[in-house]
This record gives sequence, C-alpha cells and structure tokens, in this order.
Amino acid sequence: MSQQQISLPAKLINGGIAGIVGVTCVFPIDLAKTRLQNQRPGQQVYKSMMDCLVKTVRSEGYFGMYRGAAVNLTLVTPEKAIKLAANDFFRQHLAKDGKGLTVFKEMLAGCGAGMCQVIVTTPMEMLKIQLQDAGRLAAQQKKPIMMSPTKLVATNTVLSRSYNSGTVVSTPRAVSATQIAKELLHTQGIQGLYKGLGATLMRDVPFSMVYFPLFANLNRLGKPCPEESSPFYWAFLSGCVAGSTAAVAVNPCDVVKTRLQSLTKGSNEETYNGVVDCVSKIMRKEGPSAFLKGAGCRALVIAPLFGIAQVMYFVGIGEYILDNSPLSLLSA
Repeated sequence: MSQQQISLPAKLINGGIAGIVGVTCVFPIDLAKTRLQNQRPGQQVYKSMMDCLVKTVRSEGYFGMYRGAAVNLTLVTPEKAIKLAANDFFRQHLAKDGKGLTVFKEMLAGCGAGMCQVIVTTPMEMLKIQLQDAGRLAAQQKKPIMMSPTKLVATNTVLSRSYNSGTVVSTPRAVSATQIAKELLHTQGIQGLYKGLGATLMRDVPFSMVYFPLFANLNRLGKPCPEESSPFYWAFLSGCVAGSTAAVAVNPCDVVKTRLQSLTKGSNEETYNGVVDCVSKIMRKEGPSAFLKGAGCRALVIAPLFGIAQVMYFVGIGEYILDNSPLSLLSA
C-alpha cells in the first residue's frame, strides 16, 4: 500500500489507536521515568525503575502506577495522529516526481511533524507530570531529611497556587487533571498550560528528525522489493529501534522539560527561570550524568510505543474501519 493512497482520516485513526494501545502498555514505566528525573541528589526516594514501581504499588496500589494515564489516553490520540499524519504530509510535499527523499528532506519532514505535535503535547505533558510526580512528593515528605524550619510551609490550595515558588506541600491532596487545568487557566491563562513549550520543542523536534528518517531507512531494509511493504514484524522492530535510539538521544532535553513543567516542588528543590537557567543549575549542582536520568525508562517507553504505532499504521487498521463503517456501506 503506497503512502499516497492512505487518506487523512485513516492516518488519524491509525495514530490514535496506536497511541492508546501503546500508552496502556508502557505508562507505568513512563511514571517511573518522570519520578526518577525529578529526584535531586541527597533526596533520592527511588534507586531504580524497578524500585520505583515496587514502592509505588506498595504505597499507592496497583492503579498508582497509572496516575495521569487518563490525560495521556485522552490526548495521545490527537498527539500521535498529528505526528504521523504531519510527517506523511511533509514527506509527500517534499518528494519530487515520486523519487525517494534524501536524508536531509526526511529530517526536514520530521522537524515539521515535531513542531506540529507540540500543540497537543505540551499541555498533555504539563498535566500528566503533575499527577505522576505527586506520589514522589508524598513519599519524600515521609522520608526524614534535613531542612530549614522556614521551608515547613503547609499549603492547601491546588498545586499550592504559587507554582514556581518551590513551596513544600506537606500533605498533598489528590487532585484531578481537570482541577489542575482550571487552576492554571484561572491563575496564568492559556500560557499556564504551555509552560515548558520551548523545552518541549527542543525535545520533540530533534526526536522526530532522528526517528522518522531512521525508521524509514531501517524499514526499507525489510522490503522484499521496492514496490511492496515490509512485513509487520519488521515494521515493529524498525519502530522500536528508531524510537529507542531517538529517545536516548534527546533525553537531556526531556529532563529539562520535566523539571520546568513540575509546578509543585519538594523540600529544598530549586526553581528554574527558563531552559538556560535549568541547564546551568543541573550542570552545576548535579553534574552531566543528571541529564541521562530516566534514559533507560524512556527507551523502554518509546520503543514499544512507536513499534506498535508503525504496525497499526502499516497493517491499515484505520482503512479497515473506514471501509466497514456504516456510511461507507451505505454509499456502496
């Protein structure tokens, strides 16, 4: 099946289903990644990904591993759909006379896809991170640590209403994504939901520039002949390899994005005034290795997520649904 024959609605359905299936499978690992990235030296609650998951289940129950999943499941459909559809759109417009794209043009198409998806990705990540990190903050309060008495400030409003003040939340209350979104819109307007937009662009644009060309070239190796598609298992493996490679490559940007978008701070956790300030403080206080926090988790999240996405895309689930929908049957 040629890419030119796939309709836009089919692309959106494929991307949406792939995102929902993928997120459901790997969300606990993503939660562990967020919590590990937000840990500071001397305040480690979790030693590793497995330690984080085990402690999360013990303290918050099985469904504690899925904190923030509702936000992801709601918004991952448009996010993945935009990403995949935009990449195909740019690839088709950059191709000339049906000839193959150069690596530079493939990277250009990926860049366009990454820039389009942040419209949905930024608020989705913003809300998800608050819910994912709540358990770490609660666990940190139970852990005995040395701190100044002036830091023992109890706050009762959602997300402490100070956001970047670094205030310690002594007894975090369970809040929903809707409450957080309303609070942000009330106090900061729409720009509150897009905090960390620059860091999100720094992560997603390079990711797409690495992922899409790498996937296209790996997938091409599995084609029996140029006119045929590669087998589904090859598309899955290509998506996994390309996804994990791109994820590790941009992990430093993901660490910066996570830190900037974490509104409620734990005890003695510094605040940041933008990307440059965040990078310099992490480098000075935690060293270069801090930028690789959660890299393994992120690779484990992205690999199956994009592997599943490409299988859905190339098997043609969206086309099947559209061809068998009531409207298409009536028109036939």
